[in-house]
Amino acid sequence: MSTDTHSKAIGYILWIFGFTGAHRFYYGRPVTGTIWLLTAGLLGIGWLIDLFLIPSMDKQCDFRYTGGKYDYNLAWIFQTFLGLFGIHRFYLGKIGTGILWMLTGGLFGFGWLYDFCTLNEQVSIRNSQAN
Repeated sequence: MSTDTHSKAIGYILWIFGFTGAHRFYYGRPVTGTIWLLTAGLLGIGWLIDLFLIPSMDKQCDFRYTGGKYDYNLAWIFQTFLGLFGIHRFYLGKIGTGILWMLTGGLFGFGWLYDFCTLNEQVSIRNSQAN
């Protein structure tokens, strides 16, 4: 049984900045997110097509990731705006690495970028452990 793990509204808000690949990272597609980031959304063509693909990406997330105690949307908001300070890691109960992120600016930014590629999996693992 699937649960609604991601928000279409947040997906569309991130799509507005889609040339950065933000919505693709949010929906657990780090490879294409990186490609969108490096090519400005495939020169805008992929970005425009994604307007119609967001509902299917959202549905795939509902089946792919485990819902539960930890909210994906909140984790992504923390990661995006406060990730260099490790707030998303504190939220997920990863106190040790949260402190490390806080003291080192997300391990000098590299850990913060890594978390953009793996945050959905991190939340899913925490949710499956909490259930």
